[in-house]
Amino acid sequence: MHDTDDPDHDDTDTTDESHAETAQTADTPDEYERLVSEFGADPLTDEQRARFPDAPPLVRRGLAYAGRDLDRFLASAEAGERVSVVTGVGPSGPMHLGHVVAFSLAKYLQEAFGAFVSIPLSDDEKYCTREQTLAETRAYTRDNLRDVLAFGFDPDRTRIVVDTADADVLYPLATALAKDVTPATYEAVYGEASNVGESFYPAMQAAHLLLPQLVDGPHPTTVPIAVDQDPHVRLARDLAAKERFPVSKPGALLAKFLPALSGPGKMSSSDDAPRIDLTADRETVRDVVLEHAYSGGQDSLDAHREHGGDPEVDVAFQYLRAVFEPDDETLERLDREYRSGDLLTGELKAHAADRISEFLEAHQSRRPSDDELDEVLEPYLLTDDERERALSRVGLGPGVSRVD
Repeated sequence: MHDTDDPDHDDTDTTDESHAETAQTADTPDEYERLVSEFGADPLTDEQRARFPDAPPLVRRGLAYAGRDLDRFLASAEAGERVSVVTGVGPSGPMHLGHVVAFSLAKYLQEAFGAFVSIPLSDDEKYCTREQTLAETRAYTRDNLRDVLAFGFDPDRTRIVVDTADADVLYPLATALAKDVTPATYEAVYGEASNVGESFYPAMQAAHLLLPQLVDGPHPTTVPIAVDQDPHVRLARDLAAKERFPVSKPGALLAKFLPALSGPGKMSSSDDAPRIDLTADRETVRDVVLEHAYSGGQDSLDAHREHGGDPEVDVAFQYLRAVFEPDDETLERLDREYRSGDLLTGELKAHAADRISEFLEAHQSRRPSDDELDEVLEPYLLTDDERERALSRVGLGPGVSRVD
């Protein structure tokens, strides 16, 4: 399928990426299935989907397609017991539409079940694995924090940590866990590390995923992630299973990628491929979608009218299906009319651009300025008591600020 050149068509023509890339999880149906057939993920059933009240499009339309220990999480959530969600971001550039998948799922789980949400920013990992300075990494971190806060998480049920800023608690936790991550384990999961910072990071990632339990004791935790992040979850589950610390295995809610504008594949913050950042204005969104979004339309207007388009490969339609068109009847109409040829590629793209812009305008209205950031962030930070509780659960005891 191609974009249509006719003027009436309007147009002629997505928690950390580097370790995920090393883990070699591609955006193909075979790789999605491989997590189920080879790595023990469980496909989401219709019964499980029905347990999500007012399920978001990602869940009810099948993009969240598999999980780990999901029944345990749902049972505790339904009983009103404590449950936690962990999802984060690696500061390597502006946040973009690809980040919406995990963060919107986390926000939904907080609203639907009262889940506590933990959001780590892995600035150390990005510095060690990207061609960016510490100063650039800190600037990306502040910018990413503004977008994280704009998702509107409840500060009473949300904690945000930054690896370098919260090293007083995260580094000791990672150190406690690192003892059980052997070089052979690292290489089997991630391949060869390019520096020691990169090779230490899986212990820090495990500290992220186990932090809610290290603060508040064992309880069901799930990680809403794209499939490329599953190796981190599997490693943290292996460490929890050793039972050296009072934690249970973290679970996962696995989602398919929101595709890059150019077609199949994951969006990235740190490359030059076209993407839509969360700060994009309406005009930019429309221009980028019309010019760059891969189309399922035909080569000409006549061919499109005769044969119709393929929404399964059309990026604009995929964005609508995943997040940005909440109304199922509208989505079904767009699917039907596009397949029949009644709806042109340019019209479908225009609809997607409008829906994306509506989402982004609401997001941006909640986004604090850089000057406001520190004050707005304050209630989301770990308290002194929470830091001490986490450290005590790995054997350091409360109140440790120096070694005598």
